[in-house]
Amino acid sequence: MSPDAPLLFFDSGVGGLSVLGPTRSILPNAPIVYAADSAGYPYGIKSEAELAARVPALLGRLVERFRPRLAVIACNTASTIALDHVRAALDIPVVGTVPAIKPAAELSKSRVIGVLGTEATVRQPYVDDLAERFAADCTVIRHGSAELVDLAEAKLAGEAVPISAVRDAIAPMVMQPDGDRMDVMVLACTHFPLLADEIGTAFPNIAQLDGGPGIARRIAHLTGGQPWPAEPSAGIMVLTATMPRAPLLSSLDKFGIGEVRTL
Repeated sequence: MSPDAPLLFFDSGVGGLSVLGPTRSILPNAPIVYAADSAGYPYGIKSEAELAARVPALLGRLVERFRPRLAVIACNTASTIALDHVRAALDIPVVGTVPAIKPAAELSKSRVIGVLGTEATVRQPYVDDLAERFAADCTVIRHGSAELVDLAEAKLAGEAVPISAVRDAIAPMVMQPDGDRMDVMVLACTHFPLLADEIGTAFPNIAQLDGGPGIARRIAHLTGGQPWPAEPSAGIMVLTATMPRAPLLSSLDKFGIGEVRTL
């Protein structure tokens, strides 16, 4: 294993940065390639058949080009639909993104938890299985929001995000039966932790959980004992189409990304 073999992170947009951030904290010297499928954004409104074909094909191209030691599907929607297809197609370890339903159930006192994701994620049988296995004694309220994905992208691009817009996007979840008793909210889209401050202001009595730190620990475990460069290096962001807005480029620096390319 070459020390320069990178970790490959994959998402439809910038949401996977909420996974990259905790990983950088644990593995600061790891070379990074962050791939955003900007040509396919947003994934949450696409069909399962389309994503099951698109995601493995794109990751195959990325693996061939960058030769990573491990790939991370830093996207809940892509993971719940295409993870098995990707693992079958690639010959490197692949880490998926799992909604944090188990720790949410462990934390909840009211036994009412919310799962906030995209429409494509919250309707998956995979989420049914997690709820049945780890939250059988809880009321699990689901809500899909494409608006929050766009708001997270806008925030990272330097635009102001009104608290009212975040509140309106989440309100249908807390207005469902028993929603007033919800005390834990699972952020089941990697974009949503980028709005953690805004969500906390809009709903201060509901705790938030996301899978980013757990995924980072999993990556560290799978790469344990492998060599890394002696010093950190600037990561690379790869886009499948269009260049990002200028403010986004400056905001990437805090995630250790110093270069943006197109695939």
